[in-house]
Amino acid sequence: MNFRKPRPEEPEINLIPFIDVLLVILIFLMLSTTYSKFTELQISLPVADAEKARDRPREVIVAVSADGRYAINRKPVDGRSVEILTAELTAAAAGINDAVVIVSADATAAHQSVINVMDAARRAGLAKLTFATQTSQGGEAR
Repeated sequence: MNFRKPRPEEPEINLIPFIDVLLVILIFLMLSTTYSKFTELQISLPVADAEKARDRPREVIVAVSADGRYAINRKPVDGRSVEILTAELTAAAAGINDAVVIVSADATAAHQSVINVMDAARRAGLAKLTFATQTSQGGEAR
């Protein structure tokens, strides 16, 4: 005969319901989170604080409009190809030693339009290139 008192069982912590609840919370957070794409960023360029513009005789100013049209030294360029830009830049920089190309692009101009100007300057042998910006007060700077 067993006259000993039965020992009470030690309590157990059941982790399975706890894990189930955590997984439900994790799934809820994953479904309710919104993911933003990098292509949806709204940016406005360019603005910089710099010194005032100076007139330099060795400059070739290339303006790029918002719709992708070009003007070199305030003369409109017919066409938008890199070859036409190269020919116009070569003609504009003829007789100028160490010409500096200043790209004055609209803030909403397509990136490809600015890259075309850079490529045309490289093809024309114009190694010095800079970008025009405007100050935050609205004045023009370089």
